[in-house]
Amino acid sequence: MRYIAAYLLLQTANPEVAPTQEAVTKVISAAGIDVDAERLGQFFAAIEGKDISQLIAEGQSKLASVPSGGAAPAAGGAAAAGGAAAPAAEAKVEEEEESDEDMGFGLFD
Repeated sequence: MRYIAAYLLLQTANPEVAPTQEAVTKVISAAGIDVDAERLGQFFAAIEGKDISQLIAEGQSKLASVPSGGAAPAAGGAAAAGGAAAPAAEAKVEEEEESDEDMGFGLFD
């Protein structure tokens, strides 16, 4: 994913010039991340001769068929229908957060 992000960043900065492996390496290294030359080469081999905007459009059409977020509208509808449902949901979230603290470690420890 880092190679795609760096490539798109460079593409956005200068749309007239296709980014090179060296330019992508510089961007990733500037962020303090190690570059795997083999994976970077595989990425460039996969996109060789292809238009990035066309690849993005194809990816979006594939993602359109993936179901996502089915529970969110139902929860939003329940909160809109009755004001009492929202505080109950907040209380449940607080309980879950407290139970995480009982494990003895945190996400960023």
